[in-house]
Amino acid sequence: MKLSRLALAVALAPITAFAANETPRFDEQLKLPNVVVTASRMAEAASDSSASISVFTRADIDRLRPASVPELLTHVPGVQVANYGGRGANYGLYIRGTSTAQTLVLIDGVRVGSATIGGASLQFLSVDQIERVEVLRGSRSAIYGADAMGGVVQIFTRRSQGEGLTPYVRLAAGTDNARETSLGLSGGNALTRFSLNASLEETDGFDRTHASFPSDADDDGYRNRSLSMSLSHRLSDKVEAGLNVLDQRGKTEIDNPFGRWDDTLYASFPAEPYDEFTISSTSVYLDAQLTNAWSSRLELGHSEDKQENFDKLFPGSSVNNTYRDSASWLNTLHLDDAHSLLIGLDYLNDKVGSSNEYDQTSRWNQAAIVQHQFHGETFSTELGMRHDQNEQFGHENTFNAALSLPVNADHQVILSYAEGFRVPTFADLYWPDEGWTKGNPDLEPERSKSYELKWRARLAAETRLEASIYRTDFRDLLAYVSDPITWVGSTQNLGVARINGFEAHLEHDLFGWQANLGVSIIDPRNRETGGILPNRAKRTLSLDLDRHFGAVGVGASWRAVSRSFNDGANTQEIAGHGVLDLRTSWQASDELGFDLKLANVLDKDYSRLLYSYEGQQRGYQEAPFSVMLGLTWTPSL
Repeated sequence: MKLSRLALAVALAPITAFAANETPRFDEQLKLPNVVVTASRMAEAASDSSASISVFTRADIDRLRPASVPELLTHVPGVQVANYGGRGANYGLYIRGTSTAQTLVLIDGVRVGSATIGGASLQFLSVDQIERVEVLRGSRSAIYGADAMGGVVQIFTRRSQGEGLTPYVRLAAGTDNARETSLGLSGGNALTRFSLNASLEETDGFDRTHASFPSDADDDGYRNRSLSMSLSHRLSDKVEAGLNVLDQRGKTEIDNPFGRWDDTLYASFPAEPYDEFTISSTSVYLDAQLTNAWSSRLELGHSEDKQENFDKLFPGSSVNNTYRDSASWLNTLHLDDAHSLLIGLDYLNDKVGSSNEYDQTSRWNQAAIVQHQFHGETFSTELGMRHDQNEQFGHENTFNAALSLPVNADHQVILSYAEGFRVPTFADLYWPDEGWTKGNPDLEPERSKSYELKWRARLAAETRLEASIYRTDFRDLLAYVSDPITWVGSTQNLGVARINGFEAHLEHDLFGWQANLGVSIIDPRNRETGGILPNRAKRTLSLDLDRHFGAVGVGASWRAVSRSFNDGANTQEIAGHGVLDLRTSWQASDELGFDLKLANVLDKDYSRLLYSYEGQQRGYQEAPFSVMLGLTWTPSL
């Protein structure tokens, strides 16, 4: 049976001061690892969702101690991350073989990212500002619309720890003169909860590229200042209002193995580029239990992705800013114990502020959603549809369906189908003609159809397995294509591609060791050329092992990735690699804890991206062996 609000209230009974017949606070729902929000845009038990979804709570983040959100995502089965040079560097995110731009990123329910280049700047998000991360694998366009072709990553900022006052201070230092300082205060009472947090991250970095120009041989530093705030107030037993704010600002030095290009001579020169960035999101919401069967949520959001590119050796700068305003009205109707209905309206307005002269600088999208869920004793179903109307590309309908068959109390089989689409970015369409690259205003949206067969099993009291086989077919896939002679390029609709895949996630407790094993095998093909899609490894493996010995915790993570190719012609190979991380923690007292992270213990020297230019291999390097030692103080007030 679907996890009702009453069931949620019972689950929250140990930590909530409200009676079981009251609507549980959303902040308290985010503390539960077995509850998911992203799959259906409402809280439900993870076991009741048809989606493949991974959840990282604040406790998981504190245990794994990732340096960044992209690093955290490497612990998800079926997810590949290409990080082009350490903390603060650009990255590529490939969920089940799809591209970065085909993954939707939300912060507290607000769509974030760049409307010019596509994708979101996850490398700039401080993990100390995060309460929870949910990673949904597979298309969810019927719920979220464009960009959710490959999956959805939703990030929830820090929330209150409950009534009273709870402060914390964290200090950390490590290799490459890395320093982290974080502090926060949360609390409240039965009606009002709040959380205020601030952090500063700095590192001198390392040289991110192979040898190219002398100016490229310096270390590449990174600095990030971040603030977050959440506030919620209970207007009555049935109505809650809230505000969430996140703001990240800083500077990242970047390397360009090609140097700087001259628009006339088509030759490269030394360069020392760096970016200044601002990533922010704001959301306000009103949650109401209007009747026993009808709950409603109204949410308004605004996000900004602002980047200004500089070069120390050249004057001037270039700007690419995105401003997004959004509104959502979601209504959940519990028709009876077995049937529920989601009805919603979405609105999104993208605006671009850029030093490039685009022919168009704004567009809106409005949508209607309806999804029905049935949870019965012998089977469960899900059937949904979304209708989008885009200012530039007109109307688009997407559908999803799922059938869940419980074999017995411990085994479940799920069949699902989902459609997806993505509209081209402003840069894809309108990038000005610079002689070597230009936009293509004749592009069509990408479209996809996905099929999945999933098996969920509880093999023993402490052993859980989820395995999937899936296929995704793409039409009008967008990719940048350049002429091999003139090097003049633009984004094109390539035609058709398909991804076949197998994915498995095993959780097992063995002699006190908690093990999480993720395996993914994919075959991502351009069906017209037969080539493997760029930057997609066919095989990935992740293994996390953790155990506590009283107040001391120890753990290890192993990530292995097979070879891939940098280009669609499959001529530039990226070697496979394996990375080992070790970690330990010591809770010295109720108020003071220490943690130590050893990253890339084997000091694996590998590159994520290679170019062959003038007889040299040029590209980006991952971070070498590094150490980070931290302490966290949570004084009692």
